[in-house]
Amino acid sequence: MSAVRIDGKQMAAEVREMLSKEVEQLKKKGVTPGMATVLVGGAEDSAIYVRNKCKNCESVGGYAESHHLGEDTTIDELMGLIERLNKDEKIHGILVQLPLPEHLDKYEKQVMNSILPEKDIDAFHPMNLGNLMIGDQCYLGVTANACVKILENINVDFKGKHAVVVGWSIEIGKPVTLMLFERGCAVTLVHPDEDFAPYTKEADIIITEVGRPQAISGAMVKPGAVVIDTGSNWINGKTIGDVEYDSAAETAGYITPVPGGVGPMRIIMLIYNLVEAAKRLSGV
Repeated sequence: MSAVRIDGKQMAAEVREMLSKEVEQLKKKGVTPGMATVLVGGAEDSAIYVRNKCKNCESVGGYAESHHLGEDTTIDELMGLIERLNKDEKIHGILVQLPLPEHLDKYEKQVMNSILPEKDIDAFHPMNLGNLMIGDQCYLGVTANACVKILENINVDFKGKHAVVVGWSIEIGKPVTLMLFERGCAVTLVHPDEDFAPYTKEADIIITEVGRPQAISGAMVKPGAVVIDTGSNWINGKTIGDVEYDSAAETAGYITPVPGGVGPMRIIMLIYNLVEAAKRLSGV
């Protein structure tokens, strides 16, 4: 068996085209989706992520502004900026790039929770996470939503499938577990530091958030399973996934590559949340 390679770039392009049409209609009603990014310090990899997010926002016709603060920015200065962005009517989504510099690291939760829930397009605010838990309207974690959109795109029948999620962050593991359960999957959430092979071997769907390169081999994959690799491990100048792609592709039915799989969908789902925020905040 040779797995079908899932083309995340093509899927993202299709979503981008749909969003561009939505933004075009919003602009006719006087609404331009506006996103503000906040970067503290000079980490080059973080700066690249921020530029990519702004570029994707502009690619659908949205408005993006970047706030790059110095390494010595105080917590009061950072909170003051977020307060101003919360009040800015042309801004519908606010992103604070993580990680923060070391002297601000202890304030991370305070900073993220200070963003208005209705402008929290990263979906990290407790209100969005809580609403997901009880099934109320909320923004969905962009990587978790990207995984589900990919599965929907390849026409997975969720009912009765056994999904194994390796990882438990509020960005991926926990929200995607709830989203899959709502769609009818039996879901096993496994800690990435435990022996997860016995679980992945029995899974119809595997979603990885291991944080270690090539931690899942083909021997750990059930024949015909769908493997969604959210890993992004920077090794010797290359991005490596959590899955040993070549061996897993011999066993799986569908598999996402790294790069080119979940990554492009992750970013466009952020812009999806931005457009939703613009519609909700403007009452359109």
